[in-house]
Amino acid sequence: MKVLKFGGTSVGSPERMKKLLNIINADERQIVVLSAVSGTTNNLVEIGQAYLKGDKPKAAALIKALKGKYELFIKELFKEEKYLNRGKEVIDYHFGLLTMLSNDLFTPIEDKIILAQGELLSTTLYHVYLQEIGVPSVLLPALDFMKVDEDHEPLVDYITDHITPLLNKNPDNKLFITQGYICKNSFGEIDNLRRGGSDYTASLIGAAIRSEEVQIWTDIDGMHNNDPRIVKGTQPISQLSFDEAAELAYFGAKILHPQSVFPAQKYKIPVRLLNTMDPQAAGTLITNDSEKNKIKSIAAKDDITAIKVQSSRMLLAHGFLRRLFEVFERYKTSIDMITTSEVGVSLTIDDTTHLGEITKELNAFGSVELDVNQTIICVVGDFGAEKHGYAARVLESVKHIPIRMISYGGSDHNLSLLVKTEDKVEALRSLHSRLF
Repeated sequence: MKVLKFGGTSVGSPERMKKLLNIINADERQIVVLSAVSGTTNNLVEIGQAYLKGDKPKAAALIKALKGKYELFIKELFKEEKYLNRGKEVIDYHFGLLTMLSNDLFTPIEDKIILAQGELLSTTLYHVYLQEIGVPSVLLPALDFMKVDEDHEPLVDYITDHITPLLNKNPDNKLFITQGYICKNSFGEIDNLRRGGSDYTASLIGAAIRSEEVQIWTDIDGMHNNDPRIVKGTQPISQLSFDEAAELAYFGAKILHPQSVFPAQKYKIPVRLLNTMDPQAAGTLITNDSEKNKIKSIAAKDDITAIKVQSSRMLLAHGFLRRLFEVFERYKTSIDMITTSEVGVSLTIDDTTHLGEITKELNAFGSVELDVNQTIICVVGDFGAEKHGYAARVLESVKHIPIRMISYGGSDHNLSLLVKTEDKVEALRSLHSRLF
């Protein structure tokens, strides 16, 4: 059984939604995971922000505008009046719920409820469309089986235990439709897997049912060897290992959710990245295998803050790094890169929510310097310890650009450089011309 995930642009218009059946094989048993229609989640975020600020008139205006878009959407999606009326009922229900939230005390719990409506709308409307054209399908509510624990980690065994009976109840049905992104948390409240989480949903379902393959359908023909928005002449990568894909996703390759490869990797389930707009394109296959002796791709991650802690007391100080890391752990702030010397530590973070508190605590260790507006450039390939020459090629490519930090050896697949964001474009283009 395959799992196919379609992103927001793939369902971004009635025409594109209808064309999904050119890709989905209705005669083959599979689960289809849908994102919200493109733009919807951003609109829902705005509505939630208006409610959180107590601006109910603004929220009402935003709800009315978004509902108007969906009223036009269903007029193009459905031909028969019967199914158009069903589409109206779906819209009225979900937008009625958004409106009703103005009567309650608005908290982050209600905000999560708002954010869930995009996927609930897209999947239900697509299910009704399939009914109209006579294609049998089953709508699987993700909130019935997708759950995370108190640390927001998905519970794969729980997902297996709850999705399997739903599939077994419909042994003769081949096509199952479900929502990406949304889930229940450990308190049983509606929650989500954060932005881009529909990829994660597909991978988790694939792991839970031991799928033969997970397919991520988006609007680009696989993962490219550089950012095609910045660099001309990029090429799709035919094959990546799970580790390489994870590095690229974490360090800026937008085509894939950073966490989404791990469930598939654990259960050795192949993942394909494919293009809805060009279904015949080969795309990228992600497996345990890796092409050896090759640099694969370059990615960039913006909005990075570098923190340098210098202390003459560091030399041979037992437990220093542990105490340093505990500061970041207390504020649930992840570290991207780290380099050390006898008298200092430099590291980077991408979440500055608690930067003030973190900096205050770090001052107890020594002098603290901050560099904002930084970018991590990540070069991914086969960088095993026995290899030689790759690091030199990378550094030679950017010898004319000031480098703030270098991280090499933390994995066999990644060499990372920290540069000023203003130097990012030049760094990406220079690396591309020299390495590819």
